[in-house]
Formats: sequence, C-alpha cells, structure tokens
Amino acid sequence: MKKLSLMLLMLCPALLFAQTGKVYDNLTLNSKILKSERKYAVYLPPDYETSGRSYPILYLLHGAGDDQTGWVQFGEVLNITDKAIRDGIATPMIIVMPDANTGRRGYFNDIKGDWNYEDFFFKELMPFVEKKYKVKTDRRYRAIAGLSMGGGGSFVYALHHPELFSSACPLSAATGFLSLDDAKVAISKNTPGLADSTVSNFYNRYSVIPLMNAMPDAKKKDVRWYIDCGDDDFLYEGNGLVHNLMRKKEIPHEYRIRDGAHNWTYWRASLPSVLEFVTQGFHQY
Repeated sequence: MKKLSLMLLMLCPALLFAQTGKVYDNLTLNSKILKSERKYAVYLPPDYETSGRSYPILYLLHGAGDDQTGWVQFGEVLNITDKAIRDGIATPMIIVMPDANTGRRGYFNDIKGDWNYEDFFFKELMPFVEKKYKVKTDRRYRAIAGLSMGGGGSFVYALHHPELFSSACPLSAATGFLSLDDAKVAISKNTPGLADSTVSNFYNRYSVIPLMNAMPDAKKKDVRWYIDCGDDDFLYEGNGLVHNLMRKKEIPHEYRIRDGAHNWTYWRASLPSVLEFVTQGFHQY
C-alpha cells in the first residue's frame, strides 16, 4: 500500500503537467449583419470541462492574410497559453479568435457601409460566444489583443468601447492613416468619388491618432494599454507616434520595443507577456 501511495504521489505532478487546454479552429456562427457564416477559433483552458466555474475572456485578433487559424497554427496559442497557465503567469482564460479575412478583409465597418464587420463583432460575435461559453461578462474580465491588422483592431475596438475592455494589447499594430491628407490620397485611389466629409469621418473613426487625440481626460485610465512593436518593423513609425501622443496626453500605457521584425517569431515571443498583462487586469490590483 505504501509503495502504491508513493507511486501515485510521484505520478501526480506528471498528470497535472499533462493537462492541456483545447483548441477548436473551425467553428461558425451565422451573421445577419454580414449575411454569411462566420468562422472563429476558441482556446479553452485545461480545467474548462471539469471546473464548473466561469472564466475571463481574451479576444485575440489575427493580421492581414491570416484567418481564425493564424494564432492557432503559427502563433502556437495552445502550447504558449498552457505553459503560461502552468507557470503561474496567466490565469486560466477563454481565448476567442474570429476570422476577419473571408468576404472582405478587416475589422472595421467599410467606408461605403456595405460590410460592417465592427457591428458584427459587437452585436453578434461577442453576445454569441459569451452566451455559448462559461464567460465572466463583467468588463474587468474581458480583454483584447491582436497583431498588425488585428493590432489596429485592438486599438480601435478598445478606443470605441472602453466600457467593455479592461486591457488592450496591440502588437506591431497598423495604426491607420497618420494624417487626414494621407487618408484622402489613399482612399481616393481605392474608392474614388467619396465626399470629403465621408473620408474625414472614416479617418477620425478608424485611425488611432485622431481617436487618441479625442479621448476625454476622464477616460484616460479606463483601459490598461500594452503596446509592443519590433525595432525593424515597417509599422514602427505609427506605433512610435501613438506612444509619443499618449505620453503627451498623459494616457498611462506600457510601451515595448524589442529586437525583431513583422513576423511570427516576434509575435510568439509577445504572447506570454500579453497573457501576463491581461491577467493582471483580470485580478484585483
């Protein structure tokens, strides 16, 4: 009996270590707004099926050219998150990764109003997943992060809805047009014939610099910000300008510049810090 007990004690750490989360990367929901089936992936923590508890949620957005499988296949979200939980730097959480690359590419409402992805995200996707899964729905327990195009989405969604997110972590973010003149030139090439007021409204709504400039003083501490960009990233300038503006406006934020470029090697190294940062927001502090 003593030998059996000793063997069980020796096996327990191995059994605990062997516990893993689960990832499903080909799930769907029907969108009336986008008039199509929309795909998403989800990470569920190791004890999800057995705990009986509800969990914080992180919305993790992919970049241009990827889909809902990007963070699963290239970002290794399963292994990295499992390890972060085992190491105690991240609390068990649900991670939802929507597809923003089918039909049209991007997380924003189209300038012509005929592909309203942002409306889909907040009016259909969030209510759907937060009803389907065991999610804590208080603002404190909800965060958003993403890379490149998804970093831009993370910025804009948290700026549009600070009442919904405790933390936002844009990685190598596409920060939008750096000036209204830039917006006019680029948009006129892709979508000619739009009124100046339409272009101006789109610039003010979906570029990070005017959104940060318009932030009321009372909202400066609503969202915990973690901004990360490689020193060789082609989006370095935009991230630097946003950082400088946030410092000038005294908007609290963490800003990281590490050695690296615009690639998955960089973002895989970013993810543990993101998980740790959002966990701090989920906890009492």
